[in-house]
Amino acid sequence: MRTPPSFVHDIEFSVVGEWMRSNVLAMPWVNVTHVLCVTFVFGTILIVDLRLLDLLDRGRAVTKVANEMLHLTWAAFAGAVLTGAMFFSANATTYWFNNEFRFKMLAILLAGVNMAAFHFTTYRTVAGWDRNTPTPRAAKVAAALSILIWIAVVVLGRLIGFTKGFDVTLPDNVDFDFGNP
Repeated sequence: MRTPPSFVHDIEFSVVGEWMRSNVLAMPWVNVTHVLCVTFVFGTILIVDLRLLDLLDRGRAVTKVANEMLHLTWAAFAGAVLTGAMFFSANATTYWFNNEFRFKMLAILLAGVNMAAFHFTTYRTVAGWDRNTPTPRAAKVAAALSILIWIAVVVLGRLIGFTKGFDVTLPDNVDFDFGNP
């Protein structure tokens, strides 16, 4: 069996990792919260990307749509990172070697690179194409890449649960008798 770096072991046996594994309600509620946050991230980014692709009202300024959505995106992204870290801590050793997890992290990194490239190049000229003007090709390419990358993040995230090999050992204090004699 491969051995992960020592910090991965430390994360798995941290207070949060132990809590995630020993609390029966932790995994489902952290999962629900993580899925909702990722959904919100993708949804808000999708609105901006569809505007950049000229598939939403060109009469609405790109800057207005971006300003309305992106602060919500960052809040949801922070929630997704927090809940994702909690998930990772529960079974860090297994996640560390999971290809779908690694590809998901790579896709998130690529989404960030795509966003940064767009903001530091094409978006600098937004005043010239903000409203009632076709979006430049470079903005459309960035938006299309963004949508494809975030779809990959979502798909890979869902695949992790089917490829990770969860340790479903229940704590000793869990009683499934539900009051039956």
